[in-house]
Amino acid sequence: METAYLVTRWGGTTVSAGLSPIVADFSFKQSLLVSEEKTIKGSYMGSCVPVRDIPRFIALYQQGKLPVDRMVSQRIGFDELNVGFDRLQDVATVRQILVPHGV
Repeated sequence: METAYLVTRWGGTTVSAGLSPIVADFSFKQSLLVSEEKTIKGSYMGSCVPVRDIPRFIALYQQGKLPVDRMVSQRIGFDELNVGFDRLQDVATVRQILVPHGV
C-alpha cells in the first residue's frame, strides 16, 4: 500500500482491493494527501452489488463485451482440486474454473 500510494499521481486514487492481514498497516504523509489531492479508497469484492451488477455482467458477456473466457487460465475437475490450489499458491495460474465430473 505504501508503494501504491507513493506512485499514485497528483489527484489520483489509491484503491486497496482484497483483505490484508489484520495487523497490516501503512503510513503516509498527511500533508501530501492534501497538497497532492490524492484519494485512498477501500474496495470490498470490487464494491459489487450483486442484484445490480450480475445481470449487467451477464448482458455484457452475452454481447461479447466482457471476455470472460479469455480470463480463465484453465478448467479443472474435483480430482485436480489440490493441484489447482498448488498452482494458485505458486502463481502458476490466475483463474481456474472448477467443473463437475463429466461436464
